[in-house]
Amino acid sequence: MMVEVLVATSIITVSILATMTVAQKSIYVSRQALHATQAAFLLEEGAENTRIARDNAWSNVTALNSSEQVGIFTRTVVASNVNRDDTSKDIVTSEGTIDDGTKLITVTVSWPEGGIAVTKTLRFYISNIFS
Repeated sequence: MMVEVLVATSIITVSILATMTVAQKSIYVSRQALHATQAAFLLEEGAENTRIARDNAWSNVTALNSSEQVGIFTRTVVASNVNRDDTSKDIVTSEGTIDDGTKLITVTVSWPEGGIAVTKTLRFYISNIFS
């Protein structure tokens, strides 16, 4: 009888511990998914802010280099020069001529997650459509 009680108690204890471990892991994964979704919205908001700055004045974009803290997230927006091939006018990574009417925008969102820094980046080109 005593052995049966000990075995039953052990089985119940192991079951409870396994359930708690699964619940803890699901909470961690849910938090990661929430943070990834919030980061995606912050990336899109940074891109939209850049488009609004462009619509107000191209000089707002050419000098763009900002960083801000939003809760646990750090969002950075940087505008870089774009080079174009002199012959084909295609965007190239090196050489060519700087295109004053196009910028490469890099929006980066980073946050701490489980002791490490997670970073998401959105890169896109923006042109001076009003000149």
